[in-house]
Amino acid sequence: MVVGDASLDIDTLVIGAGPGGYTAAIRAAQLGQNVLIVDKANVGGVCLNVGCIPSKALISAAHQYEAVSHGADIGITAGDVKVDFGKVQDFKNGVVKKLTGGVASLLKGNKVQYFNGEVMFINENEARVFNDQEAPRYRFKNCIIATGSRPIELKAFPFGGRILSSTEALSLPEVPKSMIVIGGGYIGIELGQMYSKFGTKITVIEGMDSILPGFDTDMTKLVEKKLKSKDVEIITGAQAKSAEQTDNDITLTYTVNGEDKQVTADYLLVTVGRRPNTDGELGLDLINLKMTDRGMIEVDDQCRTSIPHIFAIGDIVAGPALAHKASYEAKVAAEAIAGMPSKVDYKCIPLVVFSDPECSSVGFSEKEAKEKGHNVKVGKFPFNINGRALSLNATDGFVKIISDADSGLVLGAQIAGLEASNLIAEMGLAIEMGATVEDIALTIHAHPTLGEIAMEAAEVALGHPIHTIVK
Repeated sequence: MVVGDASLDIDTLVIGAGPGGYTAAIRAAQLGQNVLIVDKANVGGVCLNVGCIPSKALISAAHQYEAVSHGADIGITAGDVKVDFGKVQDFKNGVVKKLTGGVASLLKGNKVQYFNGEVMFINENEARVFNDQEAPRYRFKNCIIATGSRPIELKAFPFGGRILSSTEALSLPEVPKSMIVIGGGYIGIELGQMYSKFGTKITVIEGMDSILPGFDTDMTKLVEKKLKSKDVEIITGAQAKSAEQTDNDITLTYTVNGEDKQVTADYLLVTVGRRPNTDGELGLDLINLKMTDRGMIEVDDQCRTSIPHIFAIGDIVAGPALAHKASYEAKVAAEAIAGMPSKVDYKCIPLVVFSDPECSSVGFSEKEAKEKGHNVKVGKFPFNINGRALSLNATDGFVKIISDADSGLVLGAQIAGLEASNLIAEMGLAIEMGATVEDIALTIHAHPTLGEIAMEAAEVALGHPIHTIVK
């Protein structure tokens, strides 16, 4: 651990070492600032340690297990396929260790001071950082708050025992026989579907009318179809009421259509959203920082708070709780401190669900584009007539491009299917660069690739596709 002398001033204090915090610290250091970053947990934050990265490692393992188990569909028989979940967890932990170690090296390489502990503001220009061994006091010229968020804990379902948050769900020692998931949003669906692929009987309890609320209904239907093919029970319009644990299982009581019902499983996973980490001992009340009634910090388009030299980024400010949003805001904040004119522009921020099939979206949906007054033209092309998708035996999905009919400008896109998380990047670039659907259609895409589907969707929007008939 490297820390500066307690009597020394620093240019920038960064609170939180997740994707937002460590990115802010590195960019600030690159711009010539003397930076101290503080985190009470591990470098990498929730994302690298108990969120994005470990969940995707487990999801990847689940996909591979399913692919091997169903190899007979394409003429490959693998025999009796088994899961050693201990080794799966070892694989996940290895990925996490490599990435967090890499971040620590980046901080060191950029001469960022790191303190493993907590922070308490003393006033607008001073803070005490502390752990069990020391409690130095720092004076700072600027500060970037990037404390992230944590799973929302429901009063009726306190975490512990057989009631899990996403954190505990990622570290189970073995594949459970059954699991109830409260919340059909992206976290609940990703983890529930992952365990279902390993053989867990999953029951999803969702309060809204469909899973993945807020996403394109064409997407959610594909995911729901896949879930049901794995015997996942999806109960929508349902409200969870109470749970009773025993040494061996847990029984959930829920209400649907005015009727109380029960379901029993090995575990209950609660994924109903995340809460900003702006409470506790941070001492934001001592500096009178302007906040919303939901505990979010109010910021301007440079991530500057009501105190001009204090910035806030990531899950503690308005917008979706996404690691890539936090990293983007981190660069803006660090550059603003350095006097650069950087400002946030969220029109190209992608949303991704690592479900099966994957779902991704960027820019406007068709409905949003119409609400903004655009004369909308949609181009949609399915995976099931794409050569690469057919050869990969992954034919569920589509690319949908939302464009302005008058100018041809790409306004948004929604992609469902294999590698949707990667394919959406082209659509984001198109919007960022002010590209038209003709630009996408005229861009030569390699054959045979999934990327061709974007080109085909653009040609549909233009009215002259080669590989489908426009009706």
